[in-house]
Amino acid sequence: MSARGTFALVILGAIWGGSFIFMRVAAPEFGVFALVEVRTVMATLIMLPFLLAAGGWRDIRAHGWKIAFIGLTNTAIPFVLFNYSSLYLEAGINAILNATAPMFGALVALLWLGDKLRLSSLAGLLTGFTGVVVLSAHKTGSGDVSIVPILAACSATACYGVAACAMKKWLSGVRPLVVATGSQIWASLFLLPFSLATLPEAMPSAIAWVNALALAAGGTGIAYLLYFHLIASAGPAKAISVGYLVPLFGIIWGILFLNETLSLQTMTGGVLILFGVALTTGVLARLRKAG
Repeated sequence: MSARGTFALVILGAIWGGSFIFMRVAAPEFGVFALVEVRTVMATLIMLPFLLAAGGWRDIRAHGWKIAFIGLTNTAIPFVLFNYSSLYLEAGINAILNATAPMFGALVALLWLGDKLRLSSLAGLLTGFTGVVVLSAHKTGSGDVSIVPILAACSATACYGVAACAMKKWLSGVRPLVVATGSQIWASLFLLPFSLATLPEAMPSAIAWVNALALAAGGTGIAYLLYFHLIASAGPAKAISVGYLVPLFGIIWGILFLNETLSLQTMTGGVLILFGVALTTGVLARLRKAG
């Protein structure tokens, strides 16, 4: 990857890591549904001009229900679940749990697409989910939170796994910008009635609005465009490595801006999760081959 591509990758990791801070601040005032609605509508407004300029609207209509399914599983449901978990979990912990998405993707691919798992991938799944157990045991054992927010975050990443396999099966030949924009449109429509039914009683504060708009514009709209640029310039295999930077930045931003602290047990769980993801996705094998 070029120096320019590496810089873009780091910026993307920083933006997506910051998304968990934005959710942590904005969700208590907006509510879990209204915040996602703000996020998806603004992301749509940012990406739609690029889509129209590329002549992609016809593709959205041609793959309507398939893109709608992606909007439900890759945006609407997981965004709501992460908003809920952010009410109880630190931004850094949510960022760590977000890294389990490739492991769920491998499991769903095994069960749905019939993909085979190497022995190293199975070891990675065992290692990664052990990390989730270690992290969960610490949070629930200390009496800080119940298991529900952790299950919500893991359910969100499981949805990402389902969406990734659906895109591979149904939309592999469709431009990523089409899928991303269309999924944001459908997610906005799906969540509109829930958002209207759960509007906050009081107008959110200015700081909550700043975080909500940063989440929508930066964490979704701009970040998606940057991600697609990386896929086109550096390839999907390198672009997806941003997943290893997101937990790092999520922890850093949480410490700097929210005064969060992460225990040794939480960090141990995080290391196990990332190591498990590296094994599951074959990153370590590719690094050895490259070496």
